[in-house]
Amino acid sequence: MGAEPGPGRALLVIDMLNDFVLPGAVLEVPAARGIVPAVAARLRGFRTAGRPVVYVCDAHDPDDAEFAHWPPHAVEGTAGARVVDALAPGPGDLVVRKKRFSGFFGTDLEERLRDLDVDHLVVTGVVTNICVLYTVADARSRGFAVTVPRDAVAGLDPRDHDFALAQMERVLAARVV
Repeated sequence: MGAEPGPGRALLVIDMLNDFVLPGAVLEVPAARGIVPAVAARLRGFRTAGRPVVYVCDAHDPDDAEFAHWPPHAVEGTAGARVVDALAPGPGDLVVRKKRFSGFFGTDLEERLRDLDVDHLVVTGVVTNICVLYTVADARSRGFAVTVPRDAVAGLDPRDHDFALAQMERVLAARVV
């Protein structure tokens, strides 16, 4: 309970991109392939209910400063920056491109959600302890309620994944279900 569509809710799909999900990808998160069915099920539910679906996607410049720490990935306009086919955006879905870990930093995500009368986010995607965690932290700082379904988020390392879920639940007061 809590991760289903309803009034005031939107589904966020974070970084389910080729460069993170596909085998052999530059920043492959092997566990990401395992969450595709759970994310797809939530996409169907939110779309059927007429609730907003928002894709929050890395879209880096070729010379992004982040590449001093991480290998170049999700460069805007490349195949690696596209959402995996199984979860591709549909008609009416929103796509927010980001250059940093949080989906709120330097984007219009908050304004778009407020325009849709959203006050509760169901957050899915990768990486649990990076972009998911920082987006959830910023969402909570902005007053959004947040639910994170365990079966629809994935990390690079099980310990980091579990730590991030615990932080979201205990520190940020997100519902982890």
